[in-house]
Amino acid sequence: MGRRRAPTGRHDVVARRTLLPAPAPAQPRGHPVLVSAVPLIGRSLAHEYPGPLRAVDGVDLELAEGELAAVIGPNGAGKSTLLKLLCGLLTPSGGEVLLDGRALGKIGPRERARRVAFVPQALGALPEVAVAHFVLGGRYGHLGRWSRSTPHDLDVVRVAMEQADVAELGERSLTRVSGGQLQRVLVARALAQEAQSLLVDEPTSSLDPEHQLAIFTLLARLAEGGRSVAVVTHDLNLASQFASRIVVLAAGRVVAAGTPDEVLRAEVLEPVYGAHFRYGRLPGRGGGERPFVLPWSG
Repeated sequence: MGRRRAPTGRHDVVARRTLLPAPAPAQPRGHPVLVSAVPLIGRSLAHEYPGPLRAVDGVDLELAEGELAAVIGPNGAGKSTLLKLLCGLLTPSGGEVLLDGRALGKIGPRERARRVAFVPQALGALPEVAVAHFVLGGRYGHLGRWSRSTPHDLDVVRVAMEQADVAELGERSLTRVSGGQLQRVLVARALAQEAQSLLVDEPTSSLDPEHQLAIFTLLARLAEGGRSVAVVTHDLNLASQFASRIVVLAAGRVVAAGTPDEVLRAEVLEPVYGAHFRYGRLPGRGGGERPFVLPWSG
């Protein structure tokens, strides 16, 4: 394969009273369900689609416990493909993915669903189901083949929908929500998995500023609670404000990785994006300052 040279994104309508029971004291609104996290490791990952170029080319990436890693880079850099490799939706043509030291491909689908959750940018054809029923599908990995959902499953769904701010959409058909609402529903479904590692692909691309901040705040809280979180984003400043580490992809390869201060610099960003930026500093989340960058035509 040729390689690109790296430069120098109801049917059964379930009533809310059935699927969303009264709040349980142990899970107050807005508090993530904490689970033990394990590292998710990609080693020398490669993948190619039909054609001469590799979408991902020799990428090493480790997601540690308690980390929110932002993956940035231009369109076509391989960011979404990387997440799909890490969650098992795509099979690498080279390298391997390890989950707690085990090859991801050797882990069954139910266990994998309990361990790794993936939030896509969008869905294809939307099923004609109620939003709450769709989110309940995130409990797949926790149910036996013929098991029915339990009160605990329904409570997990309720909490996940509240966290993603979609509780009021529970009875609405999935086909009747806006693009931004759908993104939040997808996040809620992933949260309902209670997975140890969470991979999120451009969760804020259709969201207003309030919900952009809400989603990133939620992801940061999940990481602070011990989960491994990776998020693909084109918003460099949200990455700066919330991520503990930023990974830069270009032409399928990692060209830089480090803290926001180490990565959001002219010598890294401008060759990758082919654009100029203005640079500054603003108060960061939790104290201190974080870099701020603005694309600039001058």
